[in-house]
Amino acid sequence: QVELVESGGGLVQAGDSLRLSCIVSGRTFSSYSMGWFRQAPGKDREFVVGITCSGGSTYSRDSVKGRFTISRDNAKNAVYLQMNSLKPEDTAVYYCAVRGRSCSYITTTRENYDYWGQGTQVTVSS
Repeated sequence: QVELVESGGGLVQAGDSLRLSCIVSGRTFSSYSMGWFRQAPGKDREFVVGITCSGGSTYSRDSVKGRFTISRDNAKNAVYLQMNSLKPEDTAVYYCAVRGRSCSYITTTRENYDYWGQGTQVTVSS
């Protein structure tokens, strides 16, 4: 199966930046659309940002627009999440996810994703 490993989380102050990385196993990474989700304690896992297989299109939730940027490097089987101007409400476990049956469009529905990483903790203090 496809395996994903996230890294880059940590403890930062409000206004700081973090860059998360996700490395994906397999030979067909360029055929997958990708997404980042997050889950805070006591809350449902929610979509953050997604990217098409080519990297040509992205979509993000309103609360992170202008602050978070997703990108991918298909030669490295990697997807990244650059997070700037972090806020305490961004605190959550962040998960990388593979949409194995999609390439050219982005879905925000977690049930439409096929494989998940173990998550990396992001904590933003005020």
